Amino acid sequence: MTSLALLGLYSLGILGASVIGIWTQSAIRLTHTRVQLTMSFVAGLVLGVAIYHLLPHSVELISGEGPIGIAAWWMIAGIVLMVLLLRVVPLHDHDHAAEECADPGDPDGGGDSGSLNWLGVAFGMGLHQLTEGTALGAAILSRDASASGVDLLSFGVFLAIALHKPLDAFFLLGMMRTAKQGKRYAYPLSAAAALVCPLGALLTYWGIGLLGDGSSETVGRALGFGAGALICISLSDLLPEIHFHRHDRVKLTVAFLAGLVLSYALHLLESTPQ
Repeated sequence: MTSLALLGLYSLGILGASVIGIWTQSAIRLTHTRVQLTMSFVAGLVLGVAIYHLLPHSVELISGEGPIGIAAWWMIAGIVLMVLLLRVVPLHDHDHAAEECADPGDPDGGGDSGSLNWLGVAFGMGLHQLTEGTALGAAILSRDASASGVDLLSFGVFLAIALHKPLDAFFLLGMMRTAKQGKRYAYPLSAAAALVCPLGALLTYWGIGLLGDGSSETVGRALGFGAGALICISLSDLLPEIHFHRHDRVKLTVAFLAGLVLSYALHLLESTPQ
């Protein structure tokens, strides 16, 4: 399987995960606790992928003196960019979205439509997807050119992104219901937002590939940047859940640790000589 074909396969998976996030609202009763547990598990997985997968590969690909310091600078850049995005648009207020979506007496929406600019939220989510796409594109570029199957580095990044997509779609639907939009535009808008991630991955894949001999260094820096973005995404979901939902703190902590364990298991498989 070529790298471009693998990217196409991942893109379909990301799109499918986003659509599932909307479909789940009708098929499954998502309680408050289930949403928080899922968020904590995904936060642990995303954090583990950033630390165990992206950051070590970033250091490996950066040559010269001080590769760790260079990788750290790019990681900080990814964190800062995501912090700025989160300051502009509240991308991960899933708790509010859960309350809106779980209201059985108001299936088509509710609240004050003027209190929330859901189109602005969708735009902010698109920028958020671009940063995830950068991490995915760089991970695919770092795979061995002779590899014929799925490598665990890019698969770990894909898994972290794909499992996060239903939560983003869940949040977006809640915002649209608050704005009295219902589900009319939920599927196309969620799909469009999800496709920004593969677009970012494709731009990264082609853009860095044009650099030729210098592409390896750039991939290393892009992996460091992606690690920072994923770390910020993880903690922006994790910290509110662990610290503000004390009634389920044991369950949430276990779910978070389970996500870390899964990411570390993938790391061990990746490190095992074939």
